[in-house]
Amino acid sequence: MGQAPSSPAEPSGSDTALSLRSPEFHDCESIGFGNGDYGFARDLPDDCLAYIFQLLSAGDRKRCSLVCKKWLFVDGQNRHRLSLDAKAEILPFLPSMLNRFDSVTKLALRCDRKSFSLSDEALVMITVRCSNLTRVKLRGCREITDLGMESFARNCKNLKKLSCGSCNFGTKGLNAMLEHCKILEELSVKRIRGIHELADPIQLSLSSSLRSICLKELVNGQVFESLVATTTLKKLKIIRCLGNWDSVFQMSRDENSSLTEIHLERLQVSDIGLSAISKCSNVETLHIVKTPECSSLGLASVVERCKLLRKLHIDGWRTKRIDDVGLLAVAKHCLNLQELVLIGVDATQMSLSAIALNCKKLERLALCGSGLIGDTELGCIAEKCAALRKFCIKGCLVSDDGIKALALGCPKLVKLKVKKCRLVTGDVKEWLRERRRTLVVSMDGDETNGVGVVDQRVLETVVEEPALVADGDGGVEVAGGGRLGLAMLKTKLGLLAGRNLVASTFRRWSQSEATSSI
Repeated sequence: MGQAPSSPAEPSGSDTALSLRSPEFHDCESIGFGNGDYGFARDLPDDCLAYIFQLLSAGDRKRCSLVCKKWLFVDGQNRHRLSLDAKAEILPFLPSMLNRFDSVTKLALRCDRKSFSLSDEALVMITVRCSNLTRVKLRGCREITDLGMESFARNCKNLKKLSCGSCNFGTKGLNAMLEHCKILEELSVKRIRGIHELADPIQLSLSSSLRSICLKELVNGQVFESLVATTTLKKLKIIRCLGNWDSVFQMSRDENSSLTEIHLERLQVSDIGLSAISKCSNVETLHIVKTPECSSLGLASVVERCKLLRKLHIDGWRTKRIDDVGLLAVAKHCLNLQELVLIGVDATQMSLSAIALNCKKLERLALCGSGLIGDTELGCIAEKCAALRKFCIKGCLVSDDGIKALALGCPKLVKLKVKKCRLVTGDVKEWLRERRRTLVVSMDGDETNGVGVVDQRVLETVVEEPALVADGDGGVEVAGGGRLGLAMLKTKLGLLAGRNLVASTFRRWSQSEATSSI
C-alpha cells in the first residue's frame, strides 16, 4: 500500500510502514559523522545527491530519503517517475505523497483484480497536483469512469503518452483525452470493457499528433477507425481484437500515410486488408502473425509496393497459405530486407535461394517449424547470404552437415541458435568451437539457466535474467517488463520457453544493435 517498488525485490513490512508514517528526521551534521565535525551530507550539492539517488534501487532510495530533511526534499524534487499501488486504501495518504513528489512527469497506477481501485476523486486530485505529467499508465483502475478521464484530460494537457488496460471507462473518456491533450503521441488501449458493440466511435481531433497506436484484446476495436486512418500515424499494432478488419483498412489507408511499422496478430484480416495496407509505401517493419485468412497473394501485394521494407515477420500458423509464391515476391521486391522471420511457412530451396541471392543486406534470419527446410536449404543460405550475422533455426529437418555448411559459408555470422532440430547432435557444437571460436552458439542441452558458454562469454538463450536499469528520470525499473517471478522461476529451473524463442532472440539482437549504434 502506498508507493509500489520498481525493483524486483518484494517490499518488506518495515518498508511499507516507512512509506506511510512520518519518521523522525535528524540534522545532516549528526548522521554517522562522530561529533559532527565532518559535514559531508550537509555540504553535498543537491545535484550531486540527486544523481547518486538515481543509481539506487527503489527500496534503497526510499530508505535514504528517511535519513534527513534535506535528503527527503532532494529525493522528492528529483523523482520524476512514480508507480503507485492504486488501491482505494491509499486515498488518505495521497495528499502527502503528492506534496512530496510534485515534480513527477511519469505516473503508473496499478491495482489488482481483487481490490477496489482509486476512483475519479483520486484521479482528479493527482492531475491537479501533478500538472506536468507527460506519461500515464493505468492498469486495473476499474473505478475510474468517463467523467474522471474527462477531468484528467482537462488538467493534463501536456500528456504525450497514455496506456490504459483492464479499465471500465469507454470511448467518451478516450474522446476527451484526444480533444484536450493536443500533443498526445502514443496511445495504448488494452482490454477496456467500456469499448463494447454499442460504443460510440472515437473522434479524431483535427490537431492530432498521434504517432503510435496499440490496440489489444478489444471487443469492438473498429471504433478506432478514425485514428487508424490518421496520416500522422507511424506505428500501428492490433493484437487479438475481434471483428473483421478488412473494411477498416480499406477505408483508412491512402497514399499519404506515414506508417512505417505495422503489427497484425490474431486478427480477422484477409488479402483484401493486406491489399489496402499496401498503399502505405513507407512501411519498413511488417508483422503478419497468425492471421489464417492471409495468403501469398496478399503478401505479394504488400511487398510489391512497400519497397522500403526492412523487417518482415510471418507466422503462418500451420495454415500453409503463405508459400513460395509470396516468398519469391519478397525476394524480388524487398531488396533492402535486413531481418526475416518465417514461422510455420514451408519455404523451399527455390524461394530461400532467391531471397539469399537478391536480399544482399539480410543480416538476421529465423526459420521455424517447417518440415521442408533441410540441409539443402541451409546450403543455399550459406552459399549466398554473405551478410548474414545472426541465424536462428527451430523445429526443422536439418542435421550437423547443414549447420557446418552454414557456419563455414557465412563469414560474418556471430550468433547461431539451433533449437528442437532432432537430427542435430551435440558434436557439432564442439566442431563449431574449434572452427569458429568467435561464433556464439546456443543449442538444446546448454548449461543450466538456459545459457551457452563460448570462449568464456555467456549468451542468454531463451529466458533473460532481469536487470535493473536506471531510466535517468529519478526512477529504477526492471528490464524485461512484468511477470518477473515467473521469468526468474523459469530461469532457475532451466525451462526453455520454446515458443518465445524467436521473439526474444530478435528483441535482444535489435536492442544490442541499437545500443552499439548510439
